Amino acid sequence: MPSAETPYSGTIFAIAPMMDWTDRHCRFLHRQLTRRALLYTEMVTADAVIHGDRDYLLGTGEVAGPQAVQLGGSDPAKLAEAARIAEGYGYDEINLNVGCPSDRVQSGTFGACLMLRPRLVAQCVEAMARAVAVPVTVKCRLGVDDQDTGPALDTLAADVWQAGAAALWVHARKAWLEGLSPKQNRDVPPLDYDRVRRLKRENPGRFIGLNGGLQNPDHAMAEMEGAVAGPDHVGLDGVMLGRAAYHDPGLLRDVDRLFHGDGQAPISWDELVEMMIDYTARHVTQGGRVHHVTRHMNGLFAGLPGARRWRRTLAEEGARHEAGPQIIAAAYAAIGERQAA
Repeated sequence: MPSAETPYSGTIFAIAPMMDWTDRHCRFLHRQLTRRALLYTEMVTADAVIHGDRDYLLGTGEVAGPQAVQLGGSDPAKLAEAARIAEGYGYDEINLNVGCPSDRVQSGTFGACLMLRPRLVAQCVEAMARAVAVPVTVKCRLGVDDQDTGPALDTLAADVWQAGAAALWVHARKAWLEGLSPKQNRDVPPLDYDRVRRLKRENPGRFIGLNGGLQNPDHAMAEMEGAVAGPDHVGLDGVMLGRAAYHDPGLLRDVDRLFHGDGQAPISWDELVEMMIDYTARHVTQGGRVHHVTRHMNGLFAGLPGARRWRRTLAEEGARHEAGPQIIAAAYAAIGERQAA
């Protein structure tokens, strides 16, 4: 039986796996803003990894630093094979999706509906953990539909840890598989951070990370440390930002300082834009399109003068088939106030 002890050390700040968003171009942008954050891929199904274009699905391109791949599926043998393949691409962690509420995921019997089948999840984790040397982790919800989040989360957590999971990342709300869309599941029902803290209080030796509704690195730090919960607070081991990091990626410039005490100055806007122009030029030279990169950059400069023109230029000009990387420089010229570090 694989060891359930976490190989993680120190605090982990992660950027969540987000379908259609956290591809390698998005991760390259995020890596320029934070050297230390753990970056997750989009979820990719085990069948796609086994039978599809592996280089396209799993290639990391120029992205450096710690990265994790998130797999979707419910067949232990297929997940084990997909995990072996993904490990070969250099990922530092293999994560199993037990939280996505979309109809497409449910029809494939994986994602959040697996909260109803904790023993199957444990079998998947055990098969994956036996297949690879890197940590296998799980990302889950508190429960689904009418489940009581007390026993639902406790049972899943105990089973996957026994099976060899190194960490549990918990999106701190239920998933409603009936009656709510995936978009509605991002906001309904209410978040319950205290439920995640209770799990940590009862399992002090396990790595438990928090996801869901975190607005920025400062908010994430406060919730992770647990001081907001009152005198009987308990701290968590990591935090995972999702939509906030994507829609306002500039927030990530504070991550290394806040979470790792990194005294190195964050990248300046000028340096970042130049880096992204060079990266986009290389991508275009290899047959890619500017839009593949610039669609992830729309949220830069949120709140600064010229941000609207920046977004409009990238969206309109970047989508043109003949667009070149110079449109990034043109969009940047619209920013009225450039902040140095």
